[in-house]
Amino acid sequence: MKILLSNDDGVYASGINILAEVMSDFADVVIVAPDRNRSGASNSLTLEQPLRVTGIADNIFSVQGTPTDCVHFALNELMKGDLPDLVLSGINHGANLGDDVLYSGTVAAAMEGHFLGVQSIAFSLVGEKYFETAAMVAKNMVLHHCRLSIPTNRLLNVNIPDVPFEDLNGAVVTRLGARHHAENMVKQKDPRGHDIYWLGPPGKEQDSGIGTDFYAIEQNSVSVTPMQVDLTAHESLDTINSWLKG
Repeated sequence: MKILLSNDDGVYASGINILAEVMSDFADVVIVAPDRNRSGASNSLTLEQPLRVTGIADNIFSVQGTPTDCVHFALNELMKGDLPDLVLSGINHGANLGDDVLYSGTVAAAMEGHFLGVQSIAFSLVGEKYFETAAMVAKNMVLHHCRLSIPTNRLLNVNIPDVPFEDLNGAVVTRLGARHHAENMVKQKDPRGHDIYWLGPPGKEQDSGIGTDFYAIEQNSVSVTPMQVDLTAHESLDTINSWLKG
């Protein structure tokens, strides 16, 4: 088995390296990841300048670009003659729940793999302590996929509680929850007296009931959310068509 790993925390991040370690027990692993933290990059591509790629080791490559750039380069250039069996993104340093997926570079890397025809999974640890737990969950899920292939062409967004492995309460299939709007931006002054602005903290959970990814994490369960690229609001097509004609 050949596995491509990427992330948005950077090629030297703890999450991707422990993921590579456990996957290397049974698979050939190639890492193509950003040269620095690119959290929040979403699905952005670098269009106005070339990508610079540095080989760190035989199977590790650092890219001056976004997570999507990394997977795009890996599948369309580096591995184009020998595509991987899986694209894994993560392990992210922090949750990707609910609306987070709209901004997440971790989910975007997996989405690019999915878009280019390779089964893809994004893994995120809801915290920054028990990476071993997340790595074991990822390993078990990939081995399960080897025995019984994921029965869908959807990408999977997996969030793991930040607890010891033995404290996990199984895994459940979930839908994305939702947050309230982000809190106000933080305005400050730079040393020259100019205004600068920081993004405010994420909003609190708004839709976090039974069945959501938020609820699963509260129950110490691994959240597995199948996702698709098609953003069309199919149920609104007739309504908008009537509106245009009216």
